[in-house]
Amino acid sequence: MAVQLNHTIVRCSNQRASAKFLAEILGRPTPTRFGHFDVVQLDNDVSLDFAESGGPIRPQRYAFLSSEAEFDAVLDRIKDRGLAHWAHPMRRQPGQINHNDGGCACISPIRTDTISK
Repeated sequence: MAVQLNHTIVRCSNQRASAKFLAEILGRPTPTRFGHFDVVQLDNDVSLDFAESGGPIRPQRYAFLSSEAEFDAVLDRIKDRGLAHWAHPMRRQPGQINHNDGGCACISPIRTDTISK
């Protein structure tokens, strides 16, 4: 059997709101519950399992592959919500996307303390 990533735990301050937000932004189905996690399922059988952290949340970065049409839809949802986004992980090039390595990318932070429950 080949080794594949199955899931990763996303630490956050409000797991239900964070999972719901990401699922909506990415156009994914409503998160499901598994044990004490809120789970966002991706197309390649990898899941993001959201769990609340009792302490400070450290920055986490997740990279997703998508078609151009899916990317455009995600970017539209980011813009529709008035979320800031950048072309660079260090928050350079605000309001832009990058085209490195033959693709497109944008970075938008998720602040769970500002998401309504």
